[in-house]
Amino acid sequence: MKVYVPMDSAAKALGAEDVVAALRAAAPEAEIVRTGSRGMIWLEPLVEVELDGVRLGFGPAEPSDVPGILDGSSAKALGPVEDLDWMKRQTRLTFARVGVIDPLSLSDYQAHGGLTGLRRALAMTGQEIVDEVKASGLRGRGGAGFPTGIKWQTVHDADAPQKYIVCNADEGDSATFADRMLMEGDPFTLIEGMAIAGIGVGATKGYVYLRSEYPDAIAVLSRAVEIARAEGLLGGDVLCSGRAFDMEVRKGAGAYVCGEETSLLNSLEGKRGVVRSKPPLPALEGFLGRPTVVNNVISLATVPVIFEKGAQFYADFGLGRSRGTVTLQIAGNVAQGGLFETAFGISLGEVVNDLGGGTASGRPVKAVQVGGPLGAYMPVSKFDTPLGYEEFDTAGGLIGHAGLTVFDDTTDMLGMARFAMEFCAVESCGKCTPCRIGAVRGVETIDRIAQGDADALPLLTDLCETMKDGSLCALGGFTPFPVMSALTHFPDDFARLKEAAE
Repeated sequence: MKVYVPMDSAAKALGAEDVVAALRAAAPEAEIVRTGSRGMIWLEPLVEVELDGVRLGFGPAEPSDVPGILDGSSAKALGPVEDLDWMKRQTRLTFARVGVIDPLSLSDYQAHGGLTGLRRALAMTGQEIVDEVKASGLRGRGGAGFPTGIKWQTVHDADAPQKYIVCNADEGDSATFADRMLMEGDPFTLIEGMAIAGIGVGATKGYVYLRSEYPDAIAVLSRAVEIARAEGLLGGDVLCSGRAFDMEVRKGAGAYVCGEETSLLNSLEGKRGVVRSKPPLPALEGFLGRPTVVNNVISLATVPVIFEKGAQFYADFGLGRSRGTVTLQIAGNVAQGGLFETAFGISLGEVVNDLGGGTASGRPVKAVQVGGPLGAYMPVSKFDTPLGYEEFDTAGGLIGHAGLTVFDDTTDMLGMARFAMEFCAVESCGKCTPCRIGAVRGVETIDRIAQGDADALPLLTDLCETMKDGSLCALGGFTPFPVMSALTHFPDDFARLKEAAE
């Protein structure tokens, strides 16, 4: 008997280790394979029993469910996991192996298509590799949406004795967990993507900047790097190609602003994590002053499938200039939270009401914050907006890292606007005045509004404009998105407090 149980952080938090202990006690002869999560967090811990090549799901499992799981009589039986609606409706490209394979088995990885892309890339020139990424339409999945191929081209064309690949794994946005799930569930795809990037632009060294709050991801990825190096996937002769690329994992100290690429580079160099002025761009003067590709985990982990299946295959998915798939992370007050990978173009309403099943509280949805703590609050009237970079921008929002936080009708949107300003004040690196001072003044101004001071409303609007136009990075520049969207779409929450004060 072969049984699969996730070792993903979310599954562990929900009791996966206790379930595994019960399985080992009840069936010591069974082969228990630890995997990543399928992304259906409301069903974790999800136990899968393989029968005649089909994996049957049971969840959310508890230790007391183990006897029924083993004999097939459990009331928590879900049937074949691949036939579940959540799984059948996805287009799993980046996350195709997550939840399926043993994350630290390189043979398992290769049996499911791993290293096919790298082997193809090793037969190409650097320019051909860059052109393939351009043709795919891949854009930065960390939030900016900048075309990945253009960034790679800049580094490729730079003349320097040393170049670097830096993976931004400092996943600090609320309601985001795709990076963590990928590193815990399929770390070799990130390693393969970084190797392709390095060979493409002429970089021989890479770093993953991984936040210290992710101990499981650090442990799994670090072990995967060791295995990759021992198996010749990393080092001075990648897969016996004569090409060199090696990498290492570095832990960040938890500063939110280090998710911004120049702050990250400063921290990686052992300096204080503050924003650098641009120009020069990191692509020309990045880590240690050398040309550096800085890409998000999902961006780099998507590269192998592009080279495995071809740029056109990937580009055929999506909407407008948003090509390929988006890894939606559905969280907050939602009935079915988790990770869902699909082509760009799905509507916000379908994500929240159909995939997410509405609110966990059963009350009406009031707003959805898309893009982390710096994302706009989208009201129900905007639920027909398709998930696409330009489409969301037109609607006054941003996709960011594709995290969605759902709120019901009991939420005080003035309080949420205040939280956004307070968050910015706490997390500001202090480099620029609009962010450092503006956020503090923003909290004070919203407190005045809460006490009924109507004159503070235009002051808040003016302050947000100053922060948006004058901040050095997205922390101060994007904080106005949640604040102004709350004020614009939910004016009653601000007026009601004014009336109460009177």
